[in-house]
This record gives sequence, C-alpha cells and structure tokens, in this order.
Amino acid sequence: MKTTQLRDYTIKPGQLDAFVAAWTRGVRPLREKKGFVIEGAWKIPSEERFVWVVAYDGPEDWEAANHAYYDSPERKAMDPDPASFIVAQRTVFIDSV
Repeated sequence: MKTTQLRDYTIKPGQLDAFVAAWTRGVRPLREKKGFVIEGAWKIPSEERFVWVVAYDGPEDWEAANHAYYDSPERKAMDPDPASFIVAQRTVFIDSV
C-alpha cells in the first residue's frame, strides 16, 4: 500500500539555497535509491521554508523503509547534514482525493 508524507521544514535564515543544494545532492537521490518517490518539492523563499512530498510503495512498511534510510551509511555520511539546516519541521501522512 502506498504511503505518502508531506514534509514542511523551516530553514535557518539565509540558508534555504544551501539546504536545497544539500537536499538535491544527498537526500533526493538516496531516498530514490531506497525505493521512495519524490512527488514534488518546493521552496517558499519569503518564509525560509522547504516543502516536499515523499511516497513509498515497497515491500516494507513506511516505518521500516524510513528507518533503513536514516540508518544507512550513505545518510549518516551526508556532509553537510541536511538536518542541520532545519529549525522546525512538520510531517504528516496524506491521502489523495
């Protein structure tokens, strides 16, 4: 069953472009390698926000796949760590209508 999550990050002031570069270079390709699909990603410069939608429809459930992503050597080796740019985040599971 496909699971889709909306992720909304507030980024440190003045660091949005650096975050987008780190996310594009590291997070996106690794998520895709681990079986996730990035359904879209947007930045909101006036609010220092980055919003993206990520889905998973693989052999494991969301929790197991997400855990495997974060525990992977590739994720742990990301430099800079994309999480270091985030000052607040909201994640929710969403359903299409």
